[in-house]
Amino acid sequence: MNLRIFNPQKLIKGNIKITGSKSESNRLLLLQALYPDIAIENLSNSDDSVVMQKALTTDEEVVDIHHAGTAMRFLTAFFATRPGREVTLTGSKRMTERPIKILVDALRQLGADITYTVNEGYPPLHIKGKQPETNKVSLQAGVSSQYISALLLVGPTLPGGLELTLEGKITSVPYIKMTLALLEEVGVTTAFEGQKITVSHTPEINPATLTVESDWSSASYFYSIAALAEEGAEINLSAYKESSLQGDSVLAEIYEQFGVNTVFKENSISLIKESEASSAPLVLDLSNAPDIAQTIAVTCFGLGRGCQLKGLHTLKIKETDRLEALRNELTKLGATIRVTDAELFLEPAKTIKENISISTYNDHRMAMAFAPLGLKVPLIVEDAGVVSKSYPDFWKDMENLGYKTEGRG
Repeated sequence: MNLRIFNPQKLIKGNIKITGSKSESNRLLLLQALYPDIAIENLSNSDDSVVMQKALTTDEEVVDIHHAGTAMRFLTAFFATRPGREVTLTGSKRMTERPIKILVDALRQLGADITYTVNEGYPPLHIKGKQPETNKVSLQAGVSSQYISALLLVGPTLPGGLELTLEGKITSVPYIKMTLALLEEVGVTTAFEGQKITVSHTPEINPATLTVESDWSSASYFYSIAALAEEGAEINLSAYKESSLQGDSVLAEIYEQFGVNTVFKENSISLIKESEASSAPLVLDLSNAPDIAQTIAVTCFGLGRGCQLKGLHTLKIKETDRLEALRNELTKLGATIRVTDAELFLEPAKTIKENISISTYNDHRMAMAFAPLGLKVPLIVEDAGVVSKSYPDFWKDMENLGYKTEGRG
């Protein structure tokens, strides 16, 4: 389904309730599988979390997680450390192109029995679950924090817990800290000092009910709308907290540079456009929050503002090569943009081409990052249904803010 997106309203007002964080939900689902006394409230309704939940409860020998990259990493560690469990873990064509060797090598250090069924270093994986032979492991820390979180989440059930040594610069530290905070919340003792993380052996926990905070990555698209809107725009989002575990909560600070103020309330935030954005080029290091890079780049383009975004090396192994995808689609709209393996350089734009068809590359964040531009010019979002991967209600919520969506086949 392709959608033509536009919004005749310039002054935006509205209230949006966003589903639970996909990142928190998937971590808690894995912990719930290890500790059935955990109850989860406000679970994400994303495709990724649905796939994760199903995979953790199935007895099937072939587990297909489709496009869910987080599920691939977390489930690899889960199945590898479940004695007697034997599965083939597979996914979509793109998933078979996303590397997993660093995690597999780390699990093999623990004694895991994992083989590649097609291409070395990539899914599908044949996994024979077994009791780990050691609790000490090391891995490269500069590619994806999900490899680290996958090991940490199964760590409490390993004999002796887990001692993890990280090699090199650590990527997306807030996501590692999120994982450790959730472990602590269910009664697992952890420590993160320098390049070493330890997780205590915790065979049992007390019953607990955990509430998932709403997803800050999903909030990013409404920050973009507020930045593109006229002064006085106000969007209320729930449910959020000021002391968030999510790395993408840095949005509140970043979007001050676009004239958007975040007001924290008891269980929600208000995004208020208080002033026009600076015209000075925006320079940011997003190594701790790479998932919001697409939104920020599109926001800058929509405001005619240049930017240099750094720390984006993980974007090349996401649902698509997001740096190349951004270069392609922003160029269609009239942008002058250059990308490297880890950075994006955008020149200030004076005009935006109308009714351009935006390819989404089977990537939910491409669809949602470009949609706010409909406040400036009409545009067409291809394969608009891809948003269900993380945010099934996205288009309905956009319509609540005055956006018009016309189906085009």
